[in-house]
This record gives sequence, structure tokens and C-alpha cells, in this order.
Amino acid sequence: MSTIRLGDEAPNFTAQTSEGEIDFYNWLGDSWGILFSHPADYTPVCTTELGTVAKYKDEFAKRNVKVAALSVDGLESHKGWIKDINETQNTTVDFPIIADEDRKVSELYDMIHPNADSKLTVRSVFVIDPDKKVKLIITYPASTGRNFNELLRVIDSLQLTAYHKVATPANWENGDDCVVVPAVKTEDIPGIFPKGYTEVKPYLRMTPQPNLN
Repeated sequence: MSTIRLGDEAPNFTAQTSEGEIDFYNWLGDSWGILFSHPADYTPVCTTELGTVAKYKDEFAKRNVKVAALSVDGLESHKGWIKDINETQNTTVDFPIIADEDRKVSELYDMIHPNADSKLTVRSVFVIDPDKKVKLIITYPASTGRNFNELLRVIDSLQLTAYHKVATPANWENGDDCVVVPAVKTEDIPGIFPKGYTEVKPYLRMTPQPNLN
């Protein structure tokens, strides 16, 4: 059983999905990716989650994010379940759902937690950057559906902080002020952040979000 930590390289795999066979790395290409697991097909919470992801297609596309789901059930089960999702959630699922009956991918990504359930995956979420590095890991119990608005918020933060010398404070939303990282000297801030800054404390310097006009 693998243990994956932040900054690790996301394991590659080949798998059958509802959209055909994929090689995970080739499928991601130069995109960001979300890989998330579901305890089983035809489960109520998962049905709402997959419907929500389908409705967020444009939001993920704006951020250059590809999404793949996983369940330990098989391909035919997935295809039948997708019909139910489309019907009940009034949407169209057009992203791959991985069939992981042999639990190969689940074990690669440590998605089965025996003390929760010895056979079914927990609700794992992995955000992976274009360099195939794991940037975020969230694990939910089977009973709690995920907040995909929060995943979009985190991706906005990850993409912002990957390219600018800022961090995002508590409850940050896209457009809010950011924290200047401690590695930037105060005297260097004007040259890096021409929008200005506010020094709350010497270690807490705030600046408007740098990637907005």
C-alpha cells in the first residue's frame, strides 16, 4: 500500500474508464488534474457529487483542470450509473469514471482505509499539477459529500501561489488580498508587487491579488 504525501509524484497508471482506456499521464497532458474516489456505484451521495462535477465543467476548463473519478465497481456498472446521474441531476457526465475492480489504482493512491471499510474506497481527493506533483490531498468519510466550490477555491490558490510570491489567508476567495511570503524582504515588495502593500506586522504583509488587472 502506497502512502502519498504533498509534493510526491502522482503515480501513473493505465485503466479502463467510462470514456475508454486512459494512460493517466498522457490523459493529463499539461493540465492540472483532480482524481477523486467514490465508495461504490449507485450510492446516493456519490450520485450528487458526480452530477455536481459535470455541472462545473466550464469552471474546471477555465482553470485548465481535468477531472477523473474512480469507483471499485466495473465498467458496465459505471455506464448504467451514469444514466441515473444524468437523469436525476439533470446534467451530462462527460469525464472518465475509472473502473477499479482489481483495486490497482485504489491501492496506488491509498484510497482504501481498512478501519473505515476494508473493501470500499473513502472519498479521496488529489489535486495534481502539470508536473505530475501532488499539490493537495483531502480525505472525506463515505458519509460526507465533498464541497466542489472549496476545490475550485483551492485550485485558484494553488495556481496563484505557484506563479507569484504570495500565500492565501484564511477564507480567501479569488480576488481577495494575499499574504506576501516571508521570503520576500519588505524593501523588495514595491518592485515585485507594484499594486502596493499593507504591513500589518513585519511578518504579515498584505497585497492585492497580483494576477488580476
